[in-house]
Amino acid sequence: MIRPLLMCFVLCVVYGSSKPTEKKSRVHDEEPLSHLEHDDNKNHDYDHEAFLGQDEAKTFDHLKPEESKRRLGIIVDRMDSNKDGFVSEGELKVWIKNAQKKHIYNSVEHQWKDFDANGDGVISWDEYKNVTYGSYLESPQMDSGYNYSVMMLRDERRFRVADRNGDMIADKEEFTAFLHPEDHEHMKDIVVQETIEDIDKNGDGFIDLQEYIGDMYTSEDAEEPEWVATERQQFSEFRDKNKDGKMDKEETLDWILPSDYDHAEAEAKHLLHESDADQDGKLTKKEILDKYDMFVGSQVTDFGEALLRHDEF
Repeated sequence: MIRPLLMCFVLCVVYGSSKPTEKKSRVHDEEPLSHLEHDDNKNHDYDHEAFLGQDEAKTFDHLKPEESKRRLGIIVDRMDSNKDGFVSEGELKVWIKNAQKKHIYNSVEHQWKDFDANGDGVISWDEYKNVTYGSYLESPQMDSGYNYSVMMLRDERRFRVADRNGDMIADKEEFTAFLHPEDHEHMKDIVVQETIEDIDKNGDGFIDLQEYIGDMYTSEDAEEPEWVATERQQFSEFRDKNKDGKMDKEETLDWILPSDYDHAEAEAKHLLHESDADQDGKLTKKEILDKYDMFVGSQVTDFGEALLRHDEF
């Protein structure tokens, strides 16, 4: 039985909650540019994935510096869409967003063949259900720590929302909305609903302060990490906008899918700021190549030049 993306997410949440000092974030803001920590004082791994895309970054990690720079030079030429010899903040932002979309496309393509059982180019709910929950459907009483019946109903509900024409058969666009709901306007309500269901322990349809903190931090230790106090303040000052002590659907939406922050734009500004040696607000190829470790990095391994090279390079 193949576990769905949603099930993997649940497992990650369960695992993450066992680490009381680590902060867990539910903020989506579309498909993340990277799941890694963004801390330039430690490394530039976040920047690599944001700039290259999470799939391509893995390839660059194993290239020698000379090859990384050569490929980066080709990328710079592609980014310069108006061919003026410079890469602007806007061109950087477009490139990063396209890398993000490519990751989503690859994710869907990778899973598509697993669920399109009859190879007809669409995925019905029955196909998805049978592949994902086949073992459970054959033996509903099987011993398990997971409530598969609830998970299946939740998946079906999301599938119905993603299925715009209501035929319970998903084409590529609808299946993409099912797997990556945070990237689709018509899926935002279901993302909010699922989030509240996950956190709302007393079942009142809201997220209070105790539930909000409990979702990110669980520990029997007497002393809380400093970030917990900060989150308490964030809840009181920013999350709970109407000051009634809890977050409703609209406030939860503002929290997990903020509309006033663009990660691709922020990353473009960051890369520009760190690489713009002459401070003219745009980047030359030389300025980018001089900072190649920030854009693409290099970790020389035994694979070296033996790695397969993509045709575009």
